[in-house]
Amino acid sequence: MIGRPILAIFFGLLTLFFLQFFRDPERFPEGGEETIVSPADGTVLSIGPASEAPAGAGRRVTVFMSVFNCHVNRSPVTGSLTDYAYSPGKKMAAFAEKASLENEQNRITIAAARGAVTFKQIAGALARRIVFQPRPGDSLQRGQRIGMIKFGSRVDFFVPDGAEILVARGSKVKAGQTGIARWT
Repeated sequence: MIGRPILAIFFGLLTLFFLQFFRDPERFPEGGEETIVSPADGTVLSIGPASEAPAGAGRRVTVFMSVFNCHVNRSPVTGSLTDYAYSPGKKMAAFAEKASLENEQNRITIAAARGAVTFKQIAGALARRIVFQPRPGDSLQRGQRIGMIKFGSRVDFFVPDGAEILVARGSKVKAGQTGIARWT
């Protein structure tokens, strides 16, 4: 792009942004099998009761993924994928509480040795596609890559009753690595 330095700089920065966004680093889970790892990179937006929670998991940890976070999602536990449901919906800002109920999303349940774990991949205002590769019946390993939400989004994780929450509001977490809860 000789003679067009502004355009060259713009496309160079855009290329760097896409390389950063679509990165997929190796991750190794913290703790033992009793530790449930975060399914997403990002910042813990909220922790509290969840009206839409499945039976046996009355609390929710919401992880907000900005466009600067790695967007590869990972399995929080080792187990079998027992349920997967896609719901079309709106594209509201992912940090809005209504996004949990109204935005496009996947609801995923994994049967682990200590109980079922459910979480949702939720598209945000910029997200244009949720990718989820496994199918019901597939065996998943804790920290295994399972999909991606492209461009800004959130993950709602429903903490099993009897599990201790290991993060606080504002905590930075990494998918497949950071423990967010632990079965006691």
